[in-house]
Amino acid sequence: MSTVPKATPKVFTIVGNSGSGKTTLVEKLIRELSSRGLRVATIKYANHKVVLDTPGKDSYRNKEAGAVMSMLVTSSQMQLVSDLAEEREPGQLAERFMGGADLVLAEGFSLSPGAKIEVVRRECGKPPRCTLEDGLIAVVTDMEEVFPKLPHFALDDIDGIVEFILQRAA
Repeated sequence: MSTVPKATPKVFTIVGNSGSGKTTLVEKLIRELSSRGLRVATIKYANHKVVLDTPGKDSYRNKEAGAVMSMLVTSSQMQLVSDLAEEREPGQLAERFMGGADLVLAEGFSLSPGAKIEVVRRECGKPPRCTLEDGLIAVVTDMEEVFPKLPHFALDDIDGIVEFILQRAA
């Protein structure tokens, strides 16, 4: 019996300062990409501690007992809690866990390698987090002066951003 390896989906990381609109942009991109028939997965980076499972419940107890992975499956959803010793980059996570997706949108991960689209808004009053050397490929902004050599998209140009992503993913 031979198994066909799953293709690793293309990963695009949406970065920006807190309050810049990253999550709103990701939500809009998911809706548009999904409406075009793509299976979109997301990976979100959190700087703060998050409780991934409810203490006392079965999957939590399994992890506490030493399981390296615990999966909770319902009739319509699934949640995986896994130890991550080394694999913390969006590309590594997509390869390991998201082979069933056509495209992965990661949010945050500004220090990780890979293609990045940064949301920069004048009202935030902060400079961009990334540079070309960090993998920045485009800017979603209301500021013409930021990275003038890169493709610029207006904050509401979801179709333009989606077309850009699809061209880069091909």
